[in-house]
Amino acid sequence: MILPNRLEAEFWQEFKQFEQERRMSYMTTGERIGYERGKSEGKIEGKIEGKIEGELEGEQKLVLRLLRRRVGELPQALIESVQTLSVTQLESLGEALLDFTAMEDLLDWLDANRTA
Repeated sequence: MILPNRLEAEFWQEFKQFEQERRMSYMTTGERIGYERGKSEGKIEGKIEGKIEGELEGEQKLVLRLLRRRVGELPQALIESVQTLSVTQLESLGEALLDFTAMEDLLDWLDANRTA
């Protein structure tokens, strides 16, 4: 079928536009499996990291709140020291602070439990 020049030009213009809109990069089955596996692993890692960060933040908030109730307002430097502790150290501090009577007890605990 032969189209008039104007219609043929219009056809090719629309055809190019259609191709550009529908263009998809080709992915082999192996690439697709790898992509899906990576995506799945990324989601799992993200959830784990989020859970760990959430647990750490929760421990920090609780220990800092208990310390304030036990020994009074904390200087910013001490707050920052507590925020550098691991979850395990925060749990240990949470138990130890039940026996604290003064800020010096916290300082002594931090000195004794500081990791190099």
